[in-house]
Amino acid sequence: MNKTKVIWSCRECGHSQMKWTGSCGSCQNWNTLVEETTVEEKKQRFESKKAGPAKAVRLRDVNAGEFKRVATSMGELDRLFGGGIVSGSLILIGGEPGVGKSTLMLQIANSLASQGLTVLYVCGEESAEQTSLRARRLGIDHQNLYLLNETNFTQIKNQIDQLKPDIAIVDSVQIVYKSEIPSSPGSVVQVREIATEFMHLAKGQGITTFLIGHVTKSGEIAGPRVLEHIVDTVLEFEGDRQHGFRLLRAMKNRFGATDEIAIFQMKEDGLAEVPNPSQAFLQERMKEIPGSAIVPGLEGARSFLLEIQALVSATSFPNPSRRSAGLDQNRLGLLLAVLEKRVGYQLHHCDVFVALAGGLKIVEPAIDLGILLAISSSFTNRPIPADTIVLGEVGLGGEVRGVSRIETRLKEAIHMGFSKCVLPKKNLKGISSSLQEKIKLVGVDLVDQAIQEILS
Repeated sequence: MNKTKVIWSCRECGHSQMKWTGSCGSCQNWNTLVEETTVEEKKQRFESKKAGPAKAVRLRDVNAGEFKRVATSMGELDRLFGGGIVSGSLILIGGEPGVGKSTLMLQIANSLASQGLTVLYVCGEESAEQTSLRARRLGIDHQNLYLLNETNFTQIKNQIDQLKPDIAIVDSVQIVYKSEIPSSPGSVVQVREIATEFMHLAKGQGITTFLIGHVTKSGEIAGPRVLEHIVDTVLEFEGDRQHGFRLLRAMKNRFGATDEIAIFQMKEDGLAEVPNPSQAFLQERMKEIPGSAIVPGLEGARSFLLEIQALVSATSFPNPSRRSAGLDQNRLGLLLAVLEKRVGYQLHHCDVFVALAGGLKIVEPAIDLGILLAISSSFTNRPIPADTIVLGEVGLGGEVRGVSRIETRLKEAIHMGFSKCVLPKKNLKGISSSLQEKIKLVGVDLVDQAIQEILS
């Protein structure tokens, strides 16, 4: 008989300890410890591990050639991966329920199957009939795409050994389990073991593997943090289900950049790429409306224009509301304090609501000046000129600090037809003369100077 022991594992960070306590000793979160039973096996632990020990090789003898990449039909997705999906890599995709993870993976599976690759889609949460109905609704029907409704890892591995697919998609990693482990599917022990097994499959047999993961209430991928350390790439699917836009962000990428994003739009026939995000985000913009400011955001190598909307209204309640959508709530409170202290606006008796149009979430500090000017425009009831964009980071002293990649932002603004930009004065030195001829640049050092320049 195998020996068993009981441990307490944290659902958030994966820390394990012998006794229960109210809070986790590692991440300090409360009520996250769950009871787990582990088995000390005498046989080989991982079924997918290659036989034989590894051998050390000289660094100069290692073949450091370019990884073999497989391109998909989605240019945005290929750019996010760094030029295509690397063969034999392990990719984790996380997101809220209903955001479109399974839809995206079916579209990727169809694209790869159309190139002659064998794709195995493990639909553990849905039956094969349910998945096939969704695929037909998306117009997906290829002979190289196989469906497998199974949650036992041993049975999944047997099917992989028989089919020998080039691509494996597991939906989801929290539903797959190993029968020899007494813990329930989705527990810390099961998720860690399953992820390690698929890592051995991907590296040992060269099977590109996608793992779909759930997220917790705080927005983090469910299961221990070790799940993110095992995989090669971590992609997070963001977006409000009430809006059509979806943002796929690379949080970790061993074969490409980690600050790239890909933007999609949910339609009836699936997810469609958004090649020009600025045009998509500004298509419903109303000009000459108080409380609206246009800022050039930057994600990775791409810049796109966003609309920040603010509403300031008087309130008779003793505690005014401070609400934001798509922006950091703490950052909003800091900027409101700067407006009251450095500019003199009496906002302590007003409700302030700030939102980022389109349902996206941006935490870049370069949009600070745009948030302040949108609030000032609503407070004074004076609209910002329709042909003006603003950018800059705001400090506690009311100073406007420089931002990075200024020319990339300006090129996008010129491309969209804007003729004036209010920016930090420190950024004026690094701008080429050819760009200065195409757009009027106004440098400011303080927040009140920017307000006077635009709202006077």
